[in-house]
Amino acid sequence: MKWYVKTPRYAHLWAVVLASVLICPLTYAQDEMTADSILHIMTETMNQDQAQGKMTMTIVTTSGDERTFSYETYSKNQGEKSLMKYLEPSRVKGQTILMLNDADDIWTYFPKTKRIRKLATHAKKQKLEGSDFSYEDMGASNTFIEEYVSVRHKDEKKEGRDCYRLELTRKPESSASYSRLVIWVDREYYIPLVIDYFHDDDPQLWEKQLILSEIQLIDGIYTPMKMVMYNKLDDTQTSMEISEITYEVDLPDELFTEMGMQQ
Repeated sequence: MKWYVKTPRYAHLWAVVLASVLICPLTYAQDEMTADSILHIMTETMNQDQAQGKMTMTIVTTSGDERTFSYETYSKNQGEKSLMKYLEPSRVKGQTILMLNDADDIWTYFPKTKRIRKLATHAKKQKLEGSDFSYEDMGASNTFIEEYVSVRHKDEKKEGRDCYRLELTRKPESSASYSRLVIWVDREYYIPLVIDYFHDDDPQLWEKQLILSEIQLIDGIYTPMKMVMYNKLDDTQTSMEISEITYEVDLPDELFTEMGMQQ
């Protein structure tokens, strides 16, 4: 899941708004920014060039039971390539998920049978290990730009921060899993703090909500260390917490292959 944010000292993150800054004061530029401009900057900040880390995923079921998984995660090319290798529990240790082309292509490696299975295209909408995150949720977020039409609404405070409020409506030709999204984007760091997801078949049916928190500065990059997805229909929730993360890596392309899955 690529929710990593570079500090403003990385000038290329601001390329989208550079023209506005050149022709008018920054405050004016922020007030007059379009939904598309905000969304492009947010997408740039979420999708770092490369990243490597360890995460823990905790699923809370309707009965209150918890299931916990830990895994290593790797991403490259702003999230176009990503790989997850499970560390715990023992029954899934070594199992690996490879996602390419922004999660359009997904493979799973099972170490006990030493077999690799390619998932069907529609599998990206399925739940990851029965969690409240789908494979599509875990993929890169270019989907927000490519598959939706965005509108900016009145700014609001969310999670105690000043935020832009964006509404995204799925394009008629799109195959994205959600009919509509509402995103609150931090005005200072361009981090999505809250995302509301609406059902595939009903734009008024609130299906899930993602909340990002515990932001830390890692390798000069502002990083939400905790993400919680609340399923409003099933009354379940899944948290993902980063225990280790670095962006100062040079990951080989070979890692993101069938051979790399088995290493």
